[in-house]
Amino acid sequence: MRSLLATTMMLLMMTAALAGCAGSDVTQDDVETARDEGYAMGVADTTPVSTLDTIVERGSMKCGVKESQYGMGYLDATTGVRSGLDIAYCRAVAAAIGLNPDTGVEYIPASGSDRFDKLSSGTIDVLIRTTTWTTSRDADLNADFAGMNFFDGQGILVRGDAFPADAAGNSASGLDGANICVGVGTTTEGNMVDWFSSRNIGFESIGTADAAEATDKLISGECDAFTGDMSAMVAKKWALDNDGSVVDADGNAVEVWIASELLSKEPLGAATRDGDSDFKDVVAWVWYGMITAEEMGVTAANAADMAASSCALNEGGSTTDPGMCRLLTSDLGLGTTDNPVAGTWMQAVLAASGNYGEAYDDAFCDGSYDGVSGSDAMTGCLISRSGTATLSFQRVDFSSHLQCVNQVTE
Repeated sequence: MRSLLATTMMLLMMTAALAGCAGSDVTQDDVETARDEGYAMGVADTTPVSTLDTIVERGSMKCGVKESQYGMGYLDATTGVRSGLDIAYCRAVAAAIGLNPDTGVEYIPASGSDRFDKLSSGTIDVLIRTTTWTTSRDADLNADFAGMNFFDGQGILVRGDAFPADAAGNSASGLDGANICVGVGTTTEGNMVDWFSSRNIGFESIGTADAAEATDKLISGECDAFTGDMSAMVAKKWALDNDGSVVDADGNAVEVWIASELLSKEPLGAATRDGDSDFKDVVAWVWYGMITAEEMGVTAANAADMAASSCALNEGGSTTDPGMCRLLTSDLGLGTTDNPVAGTWMQAVLAASGNYGEAYDDAFCDGSYDGVSGSDAMTGCLISRSGTATLSFQRVDFSSHLQCVNQVTE
């Protein structure tokens, strides 16, 4: 931009000088107007285009996801159907900006080692892939986290023939000398080193590219244990228990167990690129809106009716429920100048993915939750949401302003 401005100013000075010599009608006001226009052009040339505008123009959103973790990001190789809380989030963001969530999302696999490169390079528009929000990632990488959609912790899944649960005391502290599979480029690596080293417990780290490779090595016995997000360990144990793939040298089934400790706290969130605030705002407030909708009793099935009733005028001529009315019928300032979200963006989100409880139920439970009765009403859950004090989120007040007011725990 400096080069463009310098050139513009030089031309203006030459114009003014020539005008003086030739008796031209060019005035000082003309020169100043031209200068202002040149400056505006320079600023426009260097202002980045919002990812939201790029997505709308393209007609599709590229969402970086996982494909191997049931409950979060899972691709059924037989049916081609994707499921999980992260997938629901991708669909919700797409719906919020006016895309068809069934056809307008391109899911791009993002591994632990390449996910931030894909985000920075533009290969993906948004990263929604069990990614831990850390200080170093927020500060050092071209990534801006847009809220937390799952508060996880790190766990360890262990082969019972290598380290019997009883002998180990159901504890990771009983894994001295274990070969432990861990994803390369993840916070899990550092957490594992910190936890074992600080306790003088010996171990061998076996780096893997993804969960599929780690699972193969666990099944083959190359790894005695596999560490990762607890949600992933629970899902993996469920899968291995059901397919009977972990056996000993004689072909006998081997028990796999999960150590009792949480090695870390893992706040998982979506990430956009730095300096992309308009799109980041949409990604963040989609999730906050889903949480708020559950608190308000708004579901995929009743959203339209709730919008009508909350916006209706009471006997005094005032809106019946201003906060709910704004959530369901206002754009709340989200979007860009060229592409503001529709006033009904939250209704579109709910139609695509449901409220937070409905999305959680579809991901981890049997899908029968009514969306309003609370965690205790969820049944058949792989990971229960009931009584989980670590399941923290920000409550959102839509009554007057977009404002985070406090932290809620169940």
